[in-house]
Amino acid sequence: MLKSALSFGGILSDEDVCTLVSDFKHKKVKAGDYLQEFHEIATDIIFVDNGVLRLFGVDGNGNDITKHFVRQNQFFANLESYYTKQPATEAIQAVVTGDIYTITFAAFEKHMQSMPSLYIQFKNISESTLLQKIKDNDFLNFGDAKTKYLELVRRYPKLVQQVPQQYLASYLKITPQSLSRIRKELASPTPPELPNNQI
Repeated sequence: MLKSALSFGGILSDEDVCTLVSDFKHKKVKAGDYLQEFHEIATDIIFVDNGVLRLFGVDGNGNDITKHFVRQNQFFANLESYYTKQPATEAIQAVVTGDIYTITFAAFEKHMQSMPSLYIQFKNISESTLLQKIKDNDFLNFGDAKTKYLELVRRYPKLVQQVPQQYLASYLKITPQSLSRIRKELASPTPPELPNNQI
């Protein structure tokens, strides 16, 4: 899947893709594993082969706030932390057991010097990732809790099945109790309407 993602668009040659893939490190992750801790400077580009990661921060009351999910066949990198050399204000954590691949920015930039097309591919991936993140989050500020949940289910039914309820609630900016209530309401069959003479 990594090879396919890097080959997308036909910008890189097969030889360049194979060279690049050889520098990615495979890692199996379990739910709860951190790929980047709070206050660390980002050093890696991450590719999710399978599984789900979450990007989250902490609010003023110490509650963690899920800001984004990184799904199968997606790249993620904290470019701001890497380029400014400032500690990240958000952490990256595995939500479920899965497989990821990572490459250091240093190794990636070294390949850029010998592969002119890699800069174009990196730009394409970065722009695609940003646009996807905007698309993923564009419904979060509109509608009530039930509307937001139904839209999340419509867009990403598999994600809703994979991710624990507390992370979904945090992402939707509602309480776990509200999400539980919405799920129970949606799961309950609608009672049949009675004929007028029986009301």
